[in-house]
Amino acid sequence: MESSFIKVGIPDAETLRDLGTDAAYERLLRDGLRPHFIPYYVIEMALQGRAWNDCRGQEKADLRIRFDRIKARVAEGRDIHRDAFEAMMDAIGVIER
Repeated sequence: MESSFIKVGIPDAETLRDLGTDAAYERLLRDGLRPHFIPYYVIEMALQGRAWNDCRGQEKADLRIRFDRIKARVAEGRDIHRDAFEAMMDAIGVIER
């Protein structure tokens, strides 16, 4: 995780705390990290000073909602770029009809 955080401009714990779980995890996803719920909530628990497996019940369900929103936001951004690329390729005749 350390090298992944550094790669996306999060060089230390202070920066991670300042950003918070959602913004930090979104940076990781936008950099190509494959989404996975466990690392997401591990970050949240660490920032609270809690054990990684301390997340349960409604709190875990609420975190899952936040995680899914981040994934959707990142996916929407990727789809926009893909759609623009495909439109350009279609305009120059690369995509067969």
